[in-house]
Amino acid sequence: QVRLAESGGGSAQTGGSLQLSCLGSGYMFSGCGLSWHRQAPGKERELVAAISDDNTTSYIDSVEGRFIISRDDAKNTLYLQMNSLEIDDTAVYYCAADGCRSEWIYWGQGTQVTVSS
Repeated sequence: QVRLAESGGGSAQTGGSLQLSCLGSGYMFSGCGLSWHRQAPGKERELVAAISDDNTTSYIDSVEGRFIISRDDAKNTLYLQMNSLEIDDTAVYYCAADGCRSEWIYWGQGTQVTVSS
């Protein structure tokens, strides 16, 4: 059974930092794509950052230069380092894996990130 478990969410002040982790079980991260998504209240879920099997990364414009996605396949863990946090970063953050397919097919349960001034 595939399970993705996020951790590291919580509260931070604007300008602060948080690091999210996503541990996979029943599924090997190596060789396939991984990503972080978020959903804010009243908004649709959006792709925040993605990393391919060769460590090529991509980000949405609003987090470019502030967030860093990385992976440690030996630990089957995905990370999201979030710096210079803004109020608009408040959301539930989800990790996802594509199973080497063209869509995100495995999802974590989400972790809440709340940024306040």
